[in-house]
Formats: sequence, structure tokens, C-alpha cells
Amino acid sequence: MASSLTERLSRLVKTMRGQARITEDNVQDMLREVRMALLEADVALPVVRDFIARVKDKALGAEVVGSLTPGQALVGIVQRELAATMGGGVADIDLAVQPPAVILMAGLQGAGKTTTTAKLARHLTTKRKKKVLTVSADVYRPAAIEQLKVVTRQAGAEWFASSASDKPVAIGLAALDHARKHYFDVLLVDTAGRLAIDEALMREITELHAALKPVETLFVVDAMQGQDAINTARAFKEALPLTGIVLTKTDGDSRGGAALSVRAVTGVPIKFAGTSEKIDGLEVFDAERHASRVLGMGDILALVEEVQKGVDVAAAQKLADKVKSGDAFDLNDFLSQLSQMKKMGGLSGLIDKLPQQMAAKAGAADMDRAERDVKRMEGIICSMTPLERRKPDLLKATRKRRIAAGAGVQVQEVNRLLKQYEQMRDMMKKMKGGGMMKMLKRMGGMKGMMPPGMR
Repeated sequence: MASSLTERLSRLVKTMRGQARITEDNVQDMLREVRMALLEADVALPVVRDFIARVKDKALGAEVVGSLTPGQALVGIVQRELAATMGGGVADIDLAVQPPAVILMAGLQGAGKTTTTAKLARHLTTKRKKKVLTVSADVYRPAAIEQLKVVTRQAGAEWFASSASDKPVAIGLAALDHARKHYFDVLLVDTAGRLAIDEALMREITELHAALKPVETLFVVDAMQGQDAINTARAFKEALPLTGIVLTKTDGDSRGGAALSVRAVTGVPIKFAGTSEKIDGLEVFDAERHASRVLGMGDILALVEEVQKGVDVAAAQKLADKVKSGDAFDLNDFLSQLSQMKKMGGLSGLIDKLPQQMAAKAGAADMDRAERDVKRMEGIICSMTPLERRKPDLLKATRKRRIAAGAGVQVQEVNRLLKQYEQMRDMMKKMKGGGMMKMLKRMGGMKGMMPPGMR
């Protein structure tokens, strides 16, 4: 949906460049492009009709203010209505109850419930500072219980043992009793999924809901599911009092229609979105920011957050102190900087959050090449001895040939790395006055500089 809608609206803005005002004709042109993009993205027809009607109503009554062109004004209306369709703003989970707060995870098999349960445990542990317990009530899929155990350990939460021979309600009540006795703040219950909706699944999860009385019942849906997501969402909404939606696989090559359709069908907010396969690849869903991404406007705040999350401030302070004291910036420090970049999701992960025009200039091929270069540089440095890393001046022809052979590269690649290292070392010398930490502090203060809609 993102690329299709962005391309169509970009073309429309260009064709409307010479027009002085919004008219019924150019509104119809825009609505035709938007309608086609939404239908291609597998958005449900009733949702498309409602969305188009709202945009038309707002557009015909809109005034073009300031330096905006009619095309830009119309794109702004589409962006606001997209955000409204997806819920408008942020809707995090509500934990304002007597602990333990029970959260029930519902959805079809393959939607990513088990992994999402662990990701949510990680989010609650690190961001909300909660003591979290997970349990699997999936007694039909043999590996489900073990899978939850493994991913819960990765998330830094605790796991309650269950058995495939037990009844789901009995498992849930035993886990709840354990959570109360051991003072857990949150209990996450991973339920069984099916390959399709059936009465047994719905009856079982309804009984589980009645027994546990969860504060949140989250419907986990695959963002790549398309039209099928509508029927699934409707069935779960009829069986359970859903409180929120979790979209998984939003980083995939999907048409994205589920984000609009499921929200409209269930009437409950999208609360989280899975952004990667990593255990921390879950973010609180912000409708305005997601709408900006869909329209190719990028997500600069997410970019800043990604950098802040990846930067090891303690390591940066240590390096700043080292440089400030006059100690040389060596190849160990250079390797550390490369590792920091990888922690931020690599160059391609950061480029994805830039506005489309900027990302296009960077070029996917260039980013792939840059990613390969980073890995090659890591390999070269790792082929050096500890002494060579500390004292790069020792690297003469014989040593360079040995390092190149160890890393599987040509000697020219070793020379190229050393030149890049020297450039960074010279830059570090210029930052002896504490400039590095000032730069990090400025980065931390960027949230306050964001416009209200992006904070």
C-alpha cells in the first residue's frame, strides 16, 4: 500500500502544480488514485467507501493556506484521514488494575502470537519496568509450549510451565495463581491458534476469557493477510470483547490493507506493531506516524529513537574520555563504532525511516553495498592481532598481506580500511573538547524539537 499510494499521490501533486485552488475535478482525480491504491492493498471495500467519502467531504470544504499547493493540501487531508482510520494517535495497554494484570493473546495460527507474546513481555519489562510471567495455553501444537519458553528467556521475562495433557482453562488458572503468589505485575497468556476459524477454537478461548477476566484481550493479525484478516477479525470480535490489535510482520513486503480494514471492522485501536523479527522488534502503534510512513513522508522520530536505542552512551562516554585525555583512537575503537551501527539496525534499517525522496537518493543498491563494506571491515579488523589493533602503525606490507589472507580480501581492501580509520581518527582529534557527548545530548533533546504531531 505504501509505495503504490505514495507514487500515485506524488504524480497527482506534480500534475496539479499549476492549479491555483482545490476544485471538484481535481478532488475526483485524487480520489480515483487513492481508491485504486487502497483496493490494490486489499483494503475491504466498505472501508474504502467510507474513507473516500470522508476525504471528499473534507477536501471540498478545504482552504489552501500559506505556501501550500492544492496537491499538497489534498495529500495533507489524506494523511489526516488515514491516521483517523487507523485510530488517530497512540493507544498503549492499560495496566491500571490490581496485579497481576492478565493479557490474553488471540489470533489464528501463523499470525505470530507466540513470538509477539515474548516481544510484549520484553516491552513491558524494559519500557514499563514490570515483572512479567508468560504461559502457553496452546495444547494442540507440540512445539508451542517449548517455543514460548525459549523466546520468553530471550525477552528477559519468566515462563510458567504447562503441559499438552492439561486443559487450557486449568493452565490459565494455575498460572494466575502462581503470578499472584510470586507478585508478578503482568501475566501474558498465549492461546491456541487454528489454520481457520472453527467453533471449538472460539468456544475454548471464550471459556478461557471468562475464567481469567483479562484486562486486555489483544487480537494478533498478520499485516500480510489481506482480505482474510477481515473475516478473522469479525469472528474474534463476535466471540471476545477485544480491547486492541497487534499487527505483525509490518516490515514485510505486504500490501498493508489489514491496518485499515481490521481497525474499522473491530472498532478497537491498533496498540502495537511488529517491526522486525528481533525480540525488541515491537513498537507502540502511532497512527499519525504510520500514516506518514504510508505516504512516503518517513518517520524521523522513529529514526531518532532507533539511534538513541542503539547508542551505548556509557561506551561513547568512555571513548570521549579516552580521546579527551590524549590517548589515540585505535582500531578497537573503530570496530566498536561499526558494532554500534549494526545495533541501530544497519544503514538500510535507518534509511527505511527517511522520507521517500531522501531514501530514493540514498538508493537501495548503495545501502546494500555499504552494509557489505561494514561486514568486510569487521572481518579485516578481526584478522588482526590485539597488538596490531592497538598500534595500527605496525601494519606494514607483510602484516597487511597476512591480514588480507585471513579475511579473504585483497590487500587494497586493507589499505582502504586503514584510510577510513585514519579519517575517523582525525575527526576524533577535532572532538577533544567533549564534542562527542554534546552531539549525543543534542540527539537526546531532538524529541522536544519535533512538531506536536511527531512527538
